[in-house]
Amino acid sequence: MNVKHQWSAFCIMLASLFMFNLQSQEKPNVVIIVMDNLGWGEIGAYGGGILRGAETPRLDTLAKEGMQLLNFNVEPQCTPSRSALMTGRHPIRSGTTKVVWGLPYGLVGWEKTMAELFSDQGYATAMYGKWHLGDMKERYPTDQGFDEWYGIANTTDESQYTSQPGYDPAVVSPPQIVQSKRGKAPAEVKEYNVTSRRTIDEELTNKSIDFMKRQVKEDKPFFLYLPYTLAHLPTLPNPKFEGKSGNGTWADVLMEIDHNTGRILDAIDDLKVRENTIVIWMSENGPEEAPNWFGTAGYWRGFYFTALEGSLRTPCLIRWPGKIPEGKKTNAMVHMTDVMPSLAEAVGYKVPSDRIIDGVNQMPLLKGETNESAREGFPVYNGDEMFAYKWRNFKIHYYDQQSMFDKPVKHNFPRVHDLIRDPKELYGIHGGNEDTGAQNLTWVLPAITHEVLKFQETLQKEPPIKLGTPEPYKPKN
Repeated sequence: MNVKHQWSAFCIMLASLFMFNLQSQEKPNVVIIVMDNLGWGEIGAYGGGILRGAETPRLDTLAKEGMQLLNFNVEPQCTPSRSALMTGRHPIRSGTTKVVWGLPYGLVGWEKTMAELFSDQGYATAMYGKWHLGDMKERYPTDQGFDEWYGIANTTDESQYTSQPGYDPAVVSPPQIVQSKRGKAPAEVKEYNVTSRRTIDEELTNKSIDFMKRQVKEDKPFFLYLPYTLAHLPTLPNPKFEGKSGNGTWADVLMEIDHNTGRILDAIDDLKVRENTIVIWMSENGPEEAPNWFGTAGYWRGFYFTALEGSLRTPCLIRWPGKIPEGKKTNAMVHMTDVMPSLAEAVGYKVPSDRIIDGVNQMPLLKGETNESAREGFPVYNGDEMFAYKWRNFKIHYYDQQSMFDKPVKHNFPRVHDLIRDPKELYGIHGGNEDTGAQNLTWVLPAITHEVLKFQETLQKEPPIKLGTPEPYKPKN
């Protein structure tokens, strides 16, 4: 090869490297912050804040810097919600329909997680916090797309084990905070107890900031998944926030939640990647109902482990400077399964086509290109049973369950609620005479029944994975 050809090849190589770097820089970073059991009515932007004993200035500002979703819907329990977020699939399909203890559970290795999709696009991926999607080989975060993980495999309830009367470590091992790298077995760091429970969210924040710094230094796009442990019971504040609100433990925790989010936002600004970073802040469940730890769903009614709106609707804030309009609120319906396909448009990964994906692309709504949701409704499973179906402004309940401690009772005739007129689901219409002032909604029954039957057909087409399915799993079809 002569000098001219060598120089030409060298220029082409440089141009290719430049384009690769340019493309990597153009890929937006994504930070998803998930609160645990924080109700719709807790932070100021949703009517809480000072009314709950502590202002939430950082979160309220975040709400003004992007879009605030008023009709963001999750699943009634922790494991199902996290499964829906990671896969874009309803948990009934994945065998992740409920929280269990002491038996194999979680996302089978065959499931394709959001972290895997990001990783396929060259992103650095990290998770710091609560997983709750499996505590066995092939089901840990670092088996399913995350480069690194620090946190807990299961739930924060476990932090109370070692201080409970009669606890026997020979029968139930002390819960652990763990860490791991991709493909490696988690290594125990320290015991997860009521002491370390108070400081873990600060640790998660520190590690998240360190991760972002490392990736920015290496000029690599990153996906940070930060599922905090607050406000799950035991709802205990960091000692730095103990008594700080002057309004009790819950308000102290609210201050801590706001502070931690603020630290992440400040780090993004300090690293000068604000304009190219999508920040999604949400809660994955409705509020706690347990005595001493109960929260509030604000405008709605109910707690998690039910099919009431207070269980399903949670706060969700999304910021993407220059792409998502500032200070906009929407009551358009968005479901947790929509996050994964919506980010596909922004990031460039492809949504899996070899399985049913329930989520839809809501990016046009988020960008302000439309005021309409890309979905009309979704089934509400509580465990393995469909408790309700939400469609447009209506909700049909097949079971009566007012509290997570109640035994569900199947309605003899489904109850229909108009969520605009009856937001607290107190006055369901189930047929009868058109009395003066009454609202007859029986027309909604065949409309929603049609949607239910369509969904059930998909469960026949692709049979659900059963809870407790061992590894390795491969679908028959």
